[in-house]
Amino acid sequence: MDLIDHIQKSFHYAIELKKASIEKLTQPILDAGAILVKCISDGNKILSCGNGGSACDAQHFAAELVNRFLMERDNLPAIALTADTAVLTAIANDYSYQEVFAKQIKALGRENDVLLAISTSGKSQNVIRAIQEARTHKMHIVALTGGDSNVIKKLLNDDDVEIRVPSNITPHIQEIHVFVIHCLCDLIDKKLFDPNLKKVVWKDPIKKKI
Repeated sequence: MDLIDHIQKSFHYAIELKKASIEKLTQPILDAGAILVKCISDGNKILSCGNGGSACDAQHFAAELVNRFLMERDNLPAIALTADTAVLTAIANDYSYQEVFAKQIKALGRENDVLLAISTSGKSQNVIRAIQEARTHKMHIVALTGGDSNVIKKLLNDDDVEIRVPSNITPHIQEIHVFVIHCLCDLIDKKLFDPNLKKVVWKDPIKKKI
């Protein structure tokens, strides 16, 4: 195998996937951003969940809000349901792994909170249970998915948003999910703290002098 060619093909696929995602995901990202901004503006919070790499993404998102993304601004209310190993293992041991997020939502979720539900396949059972539990609490849902499953989509209401990456390759779906998370964080910053879009300027790192 030509490993150089293999690496370059991976880059090219990632680039083409981002190009394809521009058309498909711009409006859903904008709609999701509006949901998250309203949630925070109204004094509510965002809960996030996912498995494996998506668990890392859930924590990544919460960290960007609780700490900061690009600009200095107030700390924002977000909780990653993937972070507390004692809670996760207690629920998994006493009930089942499918309930690890749902039971936390039952304890922490309130009406008009938002659940950021992340599943690269769109059919993770514990994420589905989280969405079902969030629905009982009248929470809004933003789902980051991929693949061709409609399971999660069928659980969403008209005022929820699915951001589905047009790929079936898990690592590349995760790459786009991270980019989407950054877009959402940027929208939150812009809408809540910088409506004139003047304080943060995207700089080309290649041109940066070392």
